[in-house]
Amino acid sequence: MQLLTPTDIQPLQPRLAHSHRLMVMGSCFATHIGGRLAQMKWQAEVNPFGVLYNPQSIAQALTMLASGHSLAEEELTLFPNEGWSTWMHHSSFSCPERGEALALINAHMEQAAQMLLDADTLIITFGTAWVYRLRETEQIVGNCHKMPERLFSRQRLSVEEIVEEYTALLQHLWSVNPKLRVVFTVSPVRHLKDTLHGNQLSKSTLLLAVDALCQRYPEKLYYFPAYEIVIDELRDYRFYADDMAHPSSGAVEYVWERFVEHCTDDEAQRFITQWTKVVKALEHRPFRPDSPQYRNFMVQTLNTINNLKDQYPHIEVDKEISLCNTLSHT
Repeated sequence: MQLLTPTDIQPLQPRLAHSHRLMVMGSCFATHIGGRLAQMKWQAEVNPFGVLYNPQSIAQALTMLASGHSLAEEELTLFPNEGWSTWMHHSSFSCPERGEALALINAHMEQAAQMLLDADTLIITFGTAWVYRLRETEQIVGNCHKMPERLFSRQRLSVEEIVEEYTALLQHLWSVNPKLRVVFTVSPVRHLKDTLHGNQLSKSTLLLAVDALCQRYPEKLYYFPAYEIVIDELRDYRFYADDMAHPSSGAVEYVWERFVEHCTDDEAQRFITQWTKVVKALEHRPFRPDSPQYRNFMVQTLNTINNLKDQYPHIEVDKEISLCNTLSHT
């Protein structure tokens, strides 16, 4: 019995190898996938501005990184509810002291700018075509920082606006990093505050814009159908969290498995299969960490990691070896 309608996924060519450096930007779904890639030992820079949802803010962030822009103190804003930050950065970058916020933000931007120059693949996840524009300056903000709604006007970007913005952005990115290729995804998170119809219009706008860009630059751009996998292939409320908007952990895991299958090379897939067991072992929290059984379990895990290090000497696992050594001698 056929219980799913499988999404047609064209494999990424060439597929991701562990030698590739990755930059991941966009919505909270990008954070999930980027976090998994980093956990599976890719060199990956994930959301150096924090979560960004709309294409315009993502493009602005990438332009700043590609230009090597560093913030000055006057570009920071004091948000009463959070502290010093910028309209571009997630609240996780907010600090009570202005200098502390500036140092934190610039350190992340400097590291991300270098990764953008070195990266082989940039993964961008669009969340919504709706944007908030600060009335005082007409600036589209990446984060509203819980400021009063009266400070903003709201609009939906058009397909043409997104395509025009990203045509210029991509040319800029390729001028500083000619080898860079871009993987686009659209987040399956439903923005219910826009209403179901408004959410569909938003997602349709993003999908049409990405398709137009991929047709324009077929050698450099690729679309991974995360949205279609959750909305059409899984197609069931049991694959959503309690808010009925975010995919459940099971849905995220399923999308990850499909991504691995179609976007990573054979050697990476073999490593992921073995490394996933190591990750689960290290995440295990025993009832008695001082027991001989747990110490033996950690010794076995350490042996597994050392074997993987011999098989894949180019993959950095020293942190996990150190952790195992600590836990096995607790």
